[in-house]
Amino acid sequence: MTSSLHAFETKADLAEALAERVADALSAAIAERGTASLAVSGGSTPKAFFQTLSAKVIDWPSVIITLVDERFVPPDHERSNEKLVHENLIHGPAAAARFAPLYYPTATVEEAAATATRQTAGFGTPFDVVILGMGNDGHTASFFPGGSRLEEALSADTPRGVMTMEAEGAGEPRLTFTFSSLADARLLALHIEGEGKKTVLAEAEAPGPETQMPIRAILRRASSPVEIYWAP
Repeated sequence: MTSSLHAFETKADLAEALAERVADALSAAIAERGTASLAVSGGSTPKAFFQTLSAKVIDWPSVIITLVDERFVPPDHERSNEKLVHENLIHGPAAAARFAPLYYPTATVEEAAATATRQTAGFGTPFDVVILGMGNDGHTASFFPGGSRLEEALSADTPRGVMTMEAEGAGEPRLTFTFSSLADARLLALHIEGEGKKTVLAEAEAPGPETQMPIRAILRRASSPVEIYWAP
C-alpha cells in the first residue's frame, strides 16, 4: 500500500498537526455515522499528541477510545498503556469519551484477550482512526520479532479481535489487536520521532522479511494508506 511522510521541524508541531488530523477524522465519522472509534498506542512518544488532542473541540461523548495493544498489567501499573491514556488523553474535554480497555483482571492473559475481543466487537470494523508507533526493533502494536504468535498476528486470514503475544523484547505478556483489525482503518497513521526511528523506518521500507521487522506488514499490506508523522 502507499504511504506518505509528513515531516515537522519540532515535536510540538507534529503533535498539533496530528491532533488536528485526528480531530477532523473523528468529527467526520460522527457526522456520518453518529459515533467514532480511535485506537491509540502507548510509549512515551504520543504523550504530547495525546495532550494536544484532548483539548480539541470534538463531540467526545460520541467517541470510543481503545488501545492498539496493552501489557497484561493492571491499570495502575507504571507500564500500563491504559494508565498512560487516562493521564494524558482522557481528561479535560476528552474525559467525556468512552474508554474500552484491553486488560481485564482475569486468571490468564488468554482469558483477558477473549474478553477484550468480546467487548470491542461492536466497534472498529473498521476503526475510524488507528495511531501506531514503532520500536527500534521494527515492532508495531505487539507484533514483536520472535513473538510467540507473530505469523498468526500478521496473517490477513486471522480474524479481527485481540490476541496474546509473548516475546523476549516485550517484557510482560501482551494483548494486541490483530493485523486485520488495524490495517483497514479509515485513517491509519504511524507516529515516530527522532533520527533513530527515521533510520529504522528506512530499513523497514527496504526488502526483507516481515517477521524480521513486523512494521513491514503494515507498510506493505495495509489496505489503507499509511500516513507517517515524523519529527526529529
